[in-house]
Amino acid sequence: MGMEEAGIDRPSMRAFRIAYDGQGYWGFQRQPDVETVEDELFDALRALGILEESARKPAGYAAAGRTDRGVSALAQTIGLRCPGWCTPRALNAELPGAIRAWASADVPSDFHATHDATSREYTYHLHAPEVDGDRLRAALDALSGTHDCHNLTPDERNTTRTLETDLESDTEAPFFVLRVRAEGFSKQLVRQLVALVRSVATGEVPFTRVERALSAERLDGGAGVGPAPASPLVLTEVRYPGVEFAVDREAAASAREVFERRRIEHATRARVASTVADNVR
Repeated sequence: MGMEEAGIDRPSMRAFRIAYDGQGYWGFQRQPDVETVEDELFDALRALGILEESARKPAGYAAAGRTDRGVSALAQTIGLRCPGWCTPRALNAELPGAIRAWASADVPSDFHATHDATSREYTYHLHAPEVDGDRLRAALDALSGTHDCHNLTPDERNTTRTLETDLESDTEAPFFVLRVRAEGFSKQLVRQLVALVRSVATGEVPFTRVERALSAERLDGGAGVGPAPASPLVLTEVRYPGVEFAVDREAAASAREVFERRRIEHATRARVASTVADNVR
């Protein structure tokens, strides 16, 4: 075996970008007795001989975030020690179609996909006809900045976050696209934030509800904020300074093909539901 081949087989730290349709999974992180994205990733690594059957997780393994049940991702990021032949396309050969690796990067030996991320971005697709765009934008602007978000998460510690928010209209569909960025997110923070601004934008609650949610007062009962539905939420970006991800062209093409098929399937189901809704008398 030549030195080049030996180098290919020698394990080293690598990071992978993972896209997935989360609507069929109980979140990203492993849980007892339910199917998660992480379970599928570990099964693929076992099939490739990278993760031993008895091992709890791969060497050096960490993930950028723990997306909730039903939440999807474009840029979920995992890091682990693996041989050089473990490419996105190699992972895809063992992964189900709803989960696709599409880019990778060589990273330092102490890389940690959770702790080394300097920002994360979530994107939420909100049905536009239901809301007033000006009120929506004003509520989002009020939530930008550094706040104790204890009323927007079930977490009881480490709830102060510096949030950046953006809003744009999708010109091809009746949706507002909400983007929220922060170094990290408490549990359900984005979904509860979306539920809050939506209720303001529909006129269900006054604008002062935003101020109350950001106050030290604990909002409970009818004054509290519950999470918005999970399926319109996508983890769209995770940043790591100095890490350059190389797109695996074959893996990326596979991902586009898979998710285009899924787009058509979802659109077809939506059309069927629309037919029923429009014609029930």
